[in-house]
Amino acid sequence: MKGKKIQLVIATANLLPGGAERVLSFLATEIDKEQFEVTIVVFGHERDVSYDLKGVNTVFFGRDRVMHGIFDFLKFLKRHKPDIVLTAIGHLNTLAAYASWFFPKTKFVAREVNVLSVLDTFTDRKLNYLKLFTKNRFRFFDAIICQSDDMKEDLKKSYSFNYDKMVVINNPITDGFKVKEQLPPMKPVALITVGRLAKEKGYDRLLNVLSRLDLPFHYTMIGRGPEKENIFRLIDDYKLGDKITHIEYTAEIPDYLRKSHIYLQGAYVEGFPNAVIESASVGTPVLAFDAPGGINEIIEDGINGYRVFSAEDYLKTLKSICLDYTFVPELVSASVNKKYNKDIIIQRFEALFLKLCTVNDG
Repeated sequence: MKGKKIQLVIATANLLPGGAERVLSFLATEIDKEQFEVTIVVFGHERDVSYDLKGVNTVFFGRDRVMHGIFDFLKFLKRHKPDIVLTAIGHLNTLAAYASWFFPKTKFVAREVNVLSVLDTFTDRKLNYLKLFTKNRFRFFDAIICQSDDMKEDLKKSYSFNYDKMVVINNPITDGFKVKEQLPPMKPVALITVGRLAKEKGYDRLLNVLSRLDLPFHYTMIGRGPEKENIFRLIDDYKLGDKITHIEYTAEIPDYLRKSHIYLQGAYVEGFPNAVIESASVGTPVLAFDAPGGINEIIEDGINGYRVFSAEDYLKTLKSICLDYTFVPELVSASVNKKYNKDIIIQRFEALFLKLCTVNDG
């Protein structure tokens, strides 16, 4: 790779609002352009772009599904012969794994986004004739990026491949999540959750807790997803409608987090929760149910939040925080920025890619 830039292709199904899409877009814009020539390949449509790509070369296939863009992807790789291809999310990782057979000089890197064995318990699985291909996909990658230690251990238990190919690279704190300058008034207590409205996100247990919280509060939910109808049915059942604001999408998430006192994390499983580190970054502590996917790596009890193990403990801890709020925004922010700031995380991506290309040269 001496004397020329490394040709890096970052492939994604779409650029709609989402954690994986945001991290990939951020990586494309922030990676060292003196060493890398980056192209984002999007299977979906240009109209769906939700992120500022700051002049990054972007190619759209205009397909509604990844399967419909298979030949577009193969033709693109044949034409451009990139040094590295980075993909994320299961079905696209599966496609890239088998595409690697036809491009032996290209290094293929998978970025996994979930603790798969746990996520499967929340997903309706239809008969899948490609299951064998999915099961074996990690064997064909040159590197597999895990977002958390939990994810790495889960892949070891669930899949058979060369585990030396795995590397843990957490999600970065992206731009805009600056620490709040002052604490907002505590009456009512401002609670917030940002995330997809899906079964695995645990809104059911958060709403159950809130239905028993006998203190003045207002809860803001930001996100959209397939469980919206069921979640709002629960809100009605618990008679919480006048205490909850729902926002499907906003570009002002940092401001909403700064105006909140406590972030409520209810998920049963995560990959590595962006919203949790972003909340802490602005100085808003997190009350989280223990769950696989990085929670145990992020939360420092009493410093940036608490990790609890039952609904009763969640309610008890939430009441305690509301009645005696001792968190210092600057300390909450420092606890995550020292580990997940963008410079640290981007350098880890760069180091991995440079190592792969060194192997390629050899």
